[in-house]
Amino acid sequence: MAKFTWKGSPAIKRQGIVLDPEKDVPWPCHMAYNAGVVKFNGRYNMLFRNIFWNERYGKSTRRIGRAVSDDGIRWDVDPDFWFRPDGITNPEDPRMTVCDGRVYVTFTENCRDGIRGCIAVTDDFENYEILSMSAPDNRNMIVFPERRNGKFLRLERPFRAYGMRGEDRYDMWFSDSPDARYWGNTHLVLRANDLPYCNWKNGPSGQPIRTDKGWLVIFHATHYDPDTVYPTWRDENWHKVYCAGIMMLDLEEPWKIVGISQDPLMVPEEPYETDGFRSYTIFPSATLLEDDGTVRIYYGACDTVLALATAKLDDLIGLCKPL
Repeated sequence: MAKFTWKGSPAIKRQGIVLDPEKDVPWPCHMAYNAGVVKFNGRYNMLFRNIFWNERYGKSTRRIGRAVSDDGIRWDVDPDFWFRPDGITNPEDPRMTVCDGRVYVTFTENCRDGIRGCIAVTDDFENYEILSMSAPDNRNMIVFPERRNGKFLRLERPFRAYGMRGEDRYDMWFSDSPDARYWGNTHLVLRANDLPYCNWKNGPSGQPIRTDKGWLVIFHATHYDPDTVYPTWRDENWHKVYCAGIMMLDLEEPWKIVGISQDPLMVPEEPYETDGFRSYTIFPSATLLEDDGTVRIYYGACDTVLALATAKLDDLIGLCKPL
């Protein structure tokens, strides 16, 4: 199996860590990462995954925290967890989209029955309603910022219990809904082995960005090599590299890829991307387009901290070579 030797795009400009679990979070927290970020009511709003590992009992506590910012770089974290509704025990990986003036929050509920993809909606980050919880196993959902023909659109990454010919793969799919509660019209978008640098998993990340060329989508991609070990804090047999990819989806049929880069957008390079709880991991979770054409990409690094990278929209569009 080929070793991971790919490089990231020079279009990416790293801005460093923007959320550190030890420095920025006001409660016991070992990991703060994989955050959804939106601009709403004049401020940047963040929901982030956080984990506290209890050495005494040998288990972790998983919650979603909230932070706000005036510039999207320096964040004030709320003194309490944000999201603790009845029946939700292990929420993970929140993502956010503003659609029709409301904030749609997608997250994963990691429960004893499996992994459920969930959608909630809020108008003020104080009150929320859970709209949908999928059957196991599904995760990595993100809602588009616009409806099409009156329907909500989403990307998602269901799990295979087993694969044909013994293959374990995790592919990206599309679905739509009239009310964000009941979803159907599913279409395969991207297989895990459709790209040379990915052979294990892929999944949607931050909200798609509408351009005149199509929907710009940044996603995570995983390369597995059983012959290469990337030691982590808790696993000396970690064989995976998580990186970021980029593609363009059709505006009218958003399950069809009209452009894609055959090379990764970002690969782990900096120390905070190569040494942590899950080493060699870049996991994009939010994308924001600023008025000056800058795209902000928030991403989890090593499942430990949240980092920020930026790029120009035109440069990202140029990476998506037409099919």
